[in-house]
Amino acid sequence: MAIGRVGRPHGLNGAFVVEEASDDPSRFAVGARVHVDGQQAEIVETKRAGGRPVVRLDREVARGALLEVPAAELPPPVEGSFYVFQLIGLDVEEEGGRELGRVQEVASGVANDVLELDSGIALPMVEECIRAVDIERGRIVVSPGFAEPR
Repeated sequence: MAIGRVGRPHGLNGAFVVEEASDDPSRFAVGARVHVDGQQAEIVETKRAGGRPVVRLDREVARGALLEVPAAELPPPVEGSFYVFQLIGLDVEEEGGRELGRVQEVASGVANDVLELDSGIALPMVEECIRAVDIERGRIVVSPGFAEPR
């Protein structure tokens, strides 16, 4: 699971700004471990600049590389919530049973995120549209009227 991306250098000692950073500041604490290009690295220095985390790892990494943690290391989501990556591959159907497709991607939008389905349908992740997310059963139920009939 991505928690950020290696951004522009910050100073001369190998530190960099973390772009697209996780909201969880503990992910960037000294001693935290991340994976970069499949290799584990440790955060050896951390600070903030312009409201964004700036870190230095115990080894050099390429700009643009993803900073990741294994999904198994994530804390369980709060009751009634989920991680975005858990939505990928879920079946989507309207109330009443009409199948719409399978989640291929969750795209960031200006006002809200959007579920992009393998059928070409795009659904807004707003309360009026998304009626239920059932990770255990592998499905998302949406309100009628948000997808054109096929």
